[in-house]
Amino acid sequence: MNASTPLPPRSRSAQTRRTPAPRKTKKPKRRRWATVLLSFFAVVILGLGAYAGYLYWEFNQFLNDISGGGDDKPIASADSAQVRPVSMVLLGLDTRSGTGTLNTDVLMVAAFNPKSNTATVVSIPRDSLLELDGYKKQKVNAYYSGFYREGRSEEGLNEDQAYAYAREGMRKMFGEFFGVKFDYTAIINFQGFIDVVDALGGVKVYVDQDMRYVDNADKTNIDLKKGEQVLDGKQALDFVRYRKSNRGTADSSDFARNERQARVLAAIADKLKSLGGVTRLGNVISAVGNNMTTDIPKQQITHMLKAYYDLDSEHIRFIPLEGKWKSPYVYLDDSSVQKAREALAEELSPEGRTVGGDEAASASDAG
Repeated sequence: MNASTPLPPRSRSAQTRRTPAPRKTKKPKRRRWATVLLSFFAVVILGLGAYAGYLYWEFNQFLNDISGGGDDKPIASADSAQVRPVSMVLLGLDTRSGTGTLNTDVLMVAAFNPKSNTATVVSIPRDSLLELDGYKKQKVNAYYSGFYREGRSEEGLNEDQAYAYAREGMRKMFGEFFGVKFDYTAIINFQGFIDVVDALGGVKVYVDQDMRYVDNADKTNIDLKKGEQVLDGKQALDFVRYRKSNRGTADSSDFARNERQARVLAAIADKLKSLGGVTRLGNVISAVGNNMTTDIPKQQITHMLKAYYDLDSEHIRFIPLEGKWKSPYVYLDDSSVQKAREALAEELSPEGRTVGGDEAASASDAG
């Protein structure tokens, strides 16, 4: 073959094949997103853990802050609020600067049942005359200060002992009146009420009328307009305290005050259960701890929080006592008192009660 003659092309099989470099495969996007989600959940879990630790610290601080004898004695398992019903007297104390009084302007008794996860709260008009044998004839909101003075002057007790004596006196007196044994007493001052509402970012309620009242002596300045609105702590306190006007708005009554108290308490209960309320729980715990006096043992407080942390307004039965005003007293209606006695007894029964449509509707109206 001539050198100039070109060689025939090689067959394809004879050609040296070049092995292509492996192609880089992309990871499925779902894997990347799975990593992102896992990281997100890890952050959330760590955050919740830190928040739980913070709440634990806040709660222990709360137990240290409350005063009045909430001691460290252990609670027998059979007496735990998670096992048996408990009852208590709840008092709102007017300790504002300028008043110089120990009047209990908010008076309630409450029973809680862990079996049914329900509660009954009875509110008593502050000017009520209870007419009990062996007790001085006076407005019910004056008894606490009367017991305190009795403890100091007649029993020779020191200040802390006299306050404990007054709490016991209120518990015994209301026990005789309602025919049930009350286990504990808890007292929160007006500033505590304000701080709790503010810690929750306010509460939404329906203000049933324009309210205007000014008292320069104790720095009261109530100025509310009718309609649904979010009230801050000071406004919420004004709303539940309002009775009379000196600035041209319509007067109210003790009975209307009790209804407003129930409305605000229901709003607070529901706000605490909301996501926003949960995130503010640490501030709420601090607000209560700094302003509450009680004789509930610390371990029992823990049991109560565990038993009723998810209690909402639909499971709280509010019963305001009714009656007639004849200066200077509210004379309570016998049928209203009997209804309250029966409701408390039912709540304290071993099985508790069921929440019916009427009760749920009533609680919803209160909220």
